[in-house]
Amino acid sequence: MIRSLIQIERGGARGVAALDAQGIARLVDGATTTLGLARQALERGSTLGETAAAALGETVDLAAVRLLCPIDHPDPAHLLVSGTGLTHLGSAEGRDKMHKAAAAGQATDSMRMFLMGLEGGKPAAGAVGAQPEWFYKGDGSILVAPGAPLQRPAFAGDGGEEPEIAGIYLVDGAGGPVRLGFALGNEFSDHVTERVNYLWLAHSKLRQAALGPELRLGELPASVRGRATIRRGDTVVWSREFLSGEANMSHSLANLEHHHFKYAQFRRPGDVHVHFFGTATLSFSDGIATEPGDVFDIEAEGFVLPARNPLEAAGDTGLSAVRCL
Repeated sequence: MIRSLIQIERGGARGVAALDAQGIARLVDGATTTLGLARQALERGSTLGETAAAALGETVDLAAVRLLCPIDHPDPAHLLVSGTGLTHLGSAEGRDKMHKAAAAGQATDSMRMFLMGLEGGKPAAGAVGAQPEWFYKGDGSILVAPGAPLQRPAFAGDGGEEPEIAGIYLVDGAGGPVRLGFALGNEFSDHVTERVNYLWLAHSKLRQAALGPELRLGELPASVRGRATIRRGDTVVWSREFLSGEANMSHSLANLEHHHFKYAQFRRPGDVHVHFFGTATLSFSDGIATEPGDVFDIEAEGFVLPARNPLEAAGDTGLSAVRCL
């Protein structure tokens, strides 16, 4: 049974392979991209998994191919990367502190938004729930392939991991968003900049992001248990379990999807969307300062392959002279 799809490159040619739960990969004959296969499924009126299953070919040795992002677009401007925050429950102690602070009249904007999600993030079917925090990260050009470095710009305060699940979507010809599946990812943000002033959150999110190789098909399990690890050479400098899935969230996925796609500009036919659902686990919160050369390793139940990327210091200072034409 097909669990997920991956995009590969071998011998200079691209292809799509299907993975089962044991990690055995088989080529999907005739498919060169996930996007092309998804368009084919829409035309046939079948699911992505059914379309792939009907064209399974030879077994693929994953050690002999280059793994690509599970989704991309030939024109990166037509792929939007965004996300939502304050969506995960975190620890009971953390929730209790927020409630007490709110009751004492000391609630920050973050606390108030978190509590709004707790109270109204999982509405009844057909109802609209509380609006989550939303942020923009960039277009398809910011997505980093499996194993490739995540670059921390010279102007950044830091480059820290955010282990998350992302929803992957294609807008069909009638302007309707269609979820293709889910990917494990590293949303990668600048937490030092964000900490200076919460109004700098928008700046802190304008960084690259990495996706694990797999596009998991079907529905996401109610609870997803994973682990995020930072390695510095042969040393593990930080490692912690993280939880995702609706059972560990203050918002339903349907509510997060509604509040993203309610905007008409996000329903442009043919566009692809990668939308991160948030996390409650950060090494920054534990006082970890990442360094160039560190390797982020994110793995989770239901995904055979990890999202693994090294951190690299980029030379981009952000300085660009603007000339008058």
